[in-house]
Amino acid sequence: MEQTALFEKIGGIMHGGDYNPEQWLDRPDILAKDIEMMKKAGVNCVTLGVFAWAVHEPREGEFHFEWLKEIMDNLYENGIYTILATPSGARPAWLDEKYPEAMRVDASGHRAHHGVRHNHCMSSPIFREKIAIMDRKLAENFADHPGMLLWHISNEFGGECYCPHCVKRFQNYLAEKFDHDIDKLNHAWWTTFWSHRFNSFDQIEPPYSNGEFSIMGLNLEWKRFTTWSMTDFMKWEISVLRDVKADVPVTTNFMKLYDGLDYREMAKELDMVSWDSYPAFHNDRETLAETMLENAFDHAVIRSMKPDRPFMLMESVPGAVNWHPFNKVKRPGAHRLACFQAVASGSDTVQYFQWRKGRGSFEQYHGAVVDHLGTDDTRIFKEVEEVGQLLKKIPDVAGTIPKNQVAMIFDWDNRWAIDDAMALAQETKNYEKTCMDIWDEFMKMGVEPDVISSDSDFSPYKVLILPMFYVLHDGVGAKIKDFVAKGGQVLATYFTGYVDKDLLCHLGGFPGDGLSEVFGIISEEIDTLYPTDRNAVRFTNGKVCEVRDYAEMLRVSDAEVLGTYETDYYGKMAAVTKKKYGEGNAYYVACRMAATDMKDLFVEVLSNAGIAGKDLPEGVEYHVRYGAEKSFEFYLNASGKQITLSGVSGKDLIGEKEISGELILDPCAVAVIEK
Repeated sequence: MEQTALFEKIGGIMHGGDYNPEQWLDRPDILAKDIEMMKKAGVNCVTLGVFAWAVHEPREGEFHFEWLKEIMDNLYENGIYTILATPSGARPAWLDEKYPEAMRVDASGHRAHHGVRHNHCMSSPIFREKIAIMDRKLAENFADHPGMLLWHISNEFGGECYCPHCVKRFQNYLAEKFDHDIDKLNHAWWTTFWSHRFNSFDQIEPPYSNGEFSIMGLNLEWKRFTTWSMTDFMKWEISVLRDVKADVPVTTNFMKLYDGLDYREMAKELDMVSWDSYPAFHNDRETLAETMLENAFDHAVIRSMKPDRPFMLMESVPGAVNWHPFNKVKRPGAHRLACFQAVASGSDTVQYFQWRKGRGSFEQYHGAVVDHLGTDDTRIFKEVEEVGQLLKKIPDVAGTIPKNQVAMIFDWDNRWAIDDAMALAQETKNYEKTCMDIWDEFMKMGVEPDVISSDSDFSPYKVLILPMFYVLHDGVGAKIKDFVAKGGQVLATYFTGYVDKDLLCHLGGFPGDGLSEVFGIISEEIDTLYPTDRNAVRFTNGKVCEVRDYAEMLRVSDAEVLGTYETDYYGKMAAVTKKKYGEGNAYYVACRMAATDMKDLFVEVLSNAGIAGKDLPEGVEYHVRYGAEKSFEFYLNASGKQITLSGVSGKDLIGEKEISGELILDPCAVAVIEK
């Protein structure tokens, strides 16, 4: 089923969430009430069976799907479609008792006991055999159900396994990657250091907590292998389903910027990308608008994995979660704001975990649409009902996509390599925060960047931002050179282009791989500042900005110096440069400054690219989605006060009125302007 056909079934934006009727099979009155309340809340789809293995197959080889068919039939008869999950995210006790090799081994070499979830061995032949039987039966019974929308593969993939199966697969993976030539691996990992050379691939172990973890190349390849292994398992599940029926789309739910897996590799195997969003709303360290911006960055990361189509918000919560350090309830209006932020960012779904709170176990106090009270007159239910009604006003938004002209490069293995590098300061590297802070500043100017990988297509963009672009994969330097030569604008920061894909340092100066020619500089040293240290950059326009954490000393060849250091032995040396290269410009910021202090630089970069921002009040987000004939502008007010915006025109689909130059937004209000 094509994605467009999938959403034509719904007729607009999906609204629903994780539904666990298997917990209530002894309460038909509750199941009937659920249908009634779903219709009232504007729910048009639910996710079923995520953790239902023990109900599907209570004993090995004994299958029960009659309950699921009855639930899906009842939902469909009431206009509610199903996203059906494969239940591999948590195994039944009988499986672990009989087949303990299905359980993972941790980094110290110890086999796990039965319990919790995310605990299967990705390589276990018996686990693959058992889940293949289950998935095949699910597909045979439900792939042709009229209410079936798509497959939800497992749940929130994560973790790693150090069992003998996985160790052997890791060795085979490395042998393939290095052409079965152990000398290639030894060179790439620089194993002569500390006399750590290997004579065969069979000698290589994963980075056990009590073993070899001092080789950066090994550590990085283990991370890459874990992604490869998890993706291979996911592909196995998908192949079983498609052997039965090939045209049902598949997705799986990612988790924010989860550190353990490179989601971009996994996304290649999916028809749609989805994720679970749980911001810490109303915390004591930032404003609501700042929390929203961090969440918008996460949306941008997920969206950019498949930029030609909408993504899915698979899970969110209308109230409080149960696993944050402080589980604060969403204040009135914040739920509406968060739901429309997802849609504004490119999601065609607003879904929740969970529909109804369970009576017991680990997530009995996790937020839900329906509380233990069990009624539809709670504040949270009414806010969900309001969102359901508002989403019905924007059906034409479904299927449209953002088309942004600015992109930031955020690579998972760049992140892993920076975290693992024995360099800088372990406490202040802050790669993710550095990316988010710069991204936020563009958003405040009304320009939304995509967040892409270095192997993405750069051609749709006019501006590339490269924060701490430490790892250069093969050919990426040439791609950047070509991008700038053809008129692109690039802005890079300190710690760019130090190593290749195997984490070997480039020789001849940083940034390597030909980028020193593009930027017209070489970074000769990098200074790490203590928290009490201070320096500053004085720009040619007289502006002075504070420097924290890191400062590179640049050898300038043919770049223009835009700012110099104020103090220390490198006072008066270049700190910010610009070079005309071909038809474009390459900017280099050699030190860490607050993103707000770099606004003038960002404005110049955008101006060079012919991109106009918007004059947005503090706390207001602006997003645009484009269709074949219409575009939709989204305005979200997280400022906490009433805001008046000028220069806005078009039909406000939420307020159901024409706007001619002035838009008034109350706190937590949203507007969707059809153009």
